[in-house]
Amino acid sequence: MSTERDRDAEGRARNARPRDALGRPLPYGAVGEERAPEGVVREPPDSLAEAQALLDAGRPFHAHEVLEDAWKSAPEAERQLWRGLAQLAVGLTHAARGNRRGAATLLDRGAGNIAHYVAQPPHGIDVAGLNRWGRELSAAASAGRELDVSPPRLRA
Repeated sequence: MSTERDRDAEGRARNARPRDALGRPLPYGAVGEERAPEGVVREPPDSLAEAQALLDAGRPFHAHEVLEDAWKSAPEAERQLWRGLAQLAVGLTHAARGNRRGAATLLDRGAGNIAHYVAQPPHGIDVAGLNRWGRELSAAASAGRELDVSPPRLRA
């Protein structure tokens, strides 16, 4: 028995199903949200601007993809920061989907990964504010309180 899988031009498995604004797969043939292209290397200010625009548009899953590209292309000294920012975006995605457990886990993990940069935040990133935001939303999700899924500000 053979399973057909969507593949990209290089032959790697890629799910080509359309997705909604929160990254949930839709049926083939449905009209979904435009996806952020993967593997794009951007300068940090461009990554932050693109991710913020996606967050502000209610598309945290797509913002995560931009931040993940930044994480993968960042210098070693900044990788944990960009990884944490991507995790915060995924945590917000889970919160918006109503997945409290996933939200709490990813928000807490993301806040922990960016915490090391509070003293000297690069690129004008509001590390202290994002850390506080992530921890507070994680605590609310864990406690079963109402979740404010308003997007955070990436820069001070």
